[in-house]
Amino acid sequence: MTLEETIKQLPISAGIYQYFDKNGHLLYIGKAKNLSNRVKSYWQFTPELHASSQLSLRISKMINQTVSMRYIVVNSEHDALILENSLIKQLNPKYNILLRDDKTYPYIYVDNSSEYPRFDITRKIIKSKEITYFGPYSVGARDILDSVYEICKLVQKKACLKSKKLCLYYQIDKCLGPCELPITKERYKIELDLATTLIQNKKALLNKLQEKMSFYAEELRYEEAGEIRDRRERISRSEIKSDIDFASDENYDIFVIQNSSSRAVVVRIFMRHGKIISSSHDFIALHEGVDYDELYSRVLLDFYASEKPPIIAPILVGAKFENIEIIREHVSKVFEKKAQIEVPEIGKKKHLIELATLNALELLKRDKVSINREILEELQELLGLQKVPNRVEVFDNSHMSGVATVGAMIVYEDGKFDKKSYRTYHLEAKDEYAQMRETLTRRVQSFSKNSPPDLWIIDGGATLLKLAMDILESNGVFIDAIAISKEKIDAKSHRAKGKANDILHANDKLYALKDSDKRLQWAQNLRDEAHRAAITFHKKTKLKLDQESKLLSLQGISQAKIVKLLNHFGTFEELKKVSIEEISELLSMKDANIIKNFYK
Repeated sequence: MTLEETIKQLPISAGIYQYFDKNGHLLYIGKAKNLSNRVKSYWQFTPELHASSQLSLRISKMINQTVSMRYIVVNSEHDALILENSLIKQLNPKYNILLRDDKTYPYIYVDNSSEYPRFDITRKIIKSKEITYFGPYSVGARDILDSVYEICKLVQKKACLKSKKLCLYYQIDKCLGPCELPITKERYKIELDLATTLIQNKKALLNKLQEKMSFYAEELRYEEAGEIRDRRERISRSEIKSDIDFASDENYDIFVIQNSSSRAVVVRIFMRHGKIISSSHDFIALHEGVDYDELYSRVLLDFYASEKPPIIAPILVGAKFENIEIIREHVSKVFEKKAQIEVPEIGKKKHLIELATLNALELLKRDKVSINREILEELQELLGLQKVPNRVEVFDNSHMSGVATVGAMIVYEDGKFDKKSYRTYHLEAKDEYAQMRETLTRRVQSFSKNSPPDLWIIDGGATLLKLAMDILESNGVFIDAIAISKEKIDAKSHRAKGKANDILHANDKLYALKDSDKRLQWAQNLRDEAHRAAITFHKKTKLKLDQESKLLSLQGISQAKIVKLLNHFGTFEELKKVSIEEISELLSMKDANIIKNFYK
């Protein structure tokens, strides 16, 4: 069926549609209340099928590359919205905008039903009738909580009251000691009220911390003074400075988006009880232009994904967007009540939007195009990449004679290594090809939870690069992938003056760049970091295996038997799970009993 025939036969049902280019690569995923009407709005059918003249430059460019489409029918527009968002995160289409910030923000809470209430941190609603929440906090929640316990004489730990004995916290004057002493609720409430005031008033909290810091410095307790100083700095960073004070108990969640030619920034501000308590921002790479309708939809859909927040506040946004009604419907389902989404045009709420916009523009002003981005743009042009590789994942494996075989993935984004996103894998495969297949397959299987990057870099040659491309294609994901390997002459790495030249592989071509080429050096830097991560994890794994092997040897299990077990079961972790009967198929029943008793 041709593209035109497919479009003309689309149902009037709700659903999602996918556009593909001539190579079968996914270009775009969209959702529709009425698939037939929505998709037809992109096209004109005479004299032949072509892009509608009403489209933006970005969408027109996408339509001109489209040669085929698929669609999925669902029950409602809301179901289409959720499916669209999920598929975009898993498949990262070329013309969709991918947001990676879908983390939840922490709240500080206190359970007032307790005899001696204490504060703690949560990201979800606590099932208790008398909970008071404070937040959300983009950064600094733990620092605020630690500061409260530094200043107020509260029950410090959950287990304290159970002990029925005075502990160190009482001795250093950080707790009233209600576990053993007859502390009245009225006396305890004084400390509780002070803590609540400090949580709600950061200026008062910072002043108290300044007093503590000065005290520690005068007592020559410089390490403690330094900890307080660092904590003050982190708490100060957690909010946008503003003189706006509603002098009321009003709560608002504020979202504003601004963009430059290559990046957008989303600024979130949280107002509680008439005061701004915290803010956050994230940059978003723009590969094919900006679409504010899609951006605002995605930002709100990600932030209010599926769990009801502990504090429900009216939502203020910086601009009207096409999907505002369906997003309101979705957020209402999450809130379990009608959600308010407003684009304020006058008054103090408008001032909040202006404040967020001012900060967004300032962030973009400071976000200069770096030399690094210029290198990446040149690399994109050289290798024919679909996107400027803003986020990159690099893979390497490591082992020693087949022992302690591991894989490592490092992540590079915005000019630096994102070490929180690094992943390591224990592998069962024995040869290099199978090891890389296992590593990449496991990464692809996690795309639904952790979206794919713009680029994969494989430590290896053309064979491993083809493997990577096949794995991506078989899973319906079309991201760029390249490989970096040593130059080979007569099937061996060529070395001149002890140094092998590195070759880049992309799109069935080899790129032998000079050692001084910044593009090659960039790829080498990432490859070397992946190699370091793999080697480090291998050494750690090998050390653990050696220690476990020695302990088993002491029980009378020889190294030859241990190697036989590992060759069959893969790891000691798997060996722990198997039955005596399974072990006895390889070794004697006596050995099997020794091993199972050892792990007990």
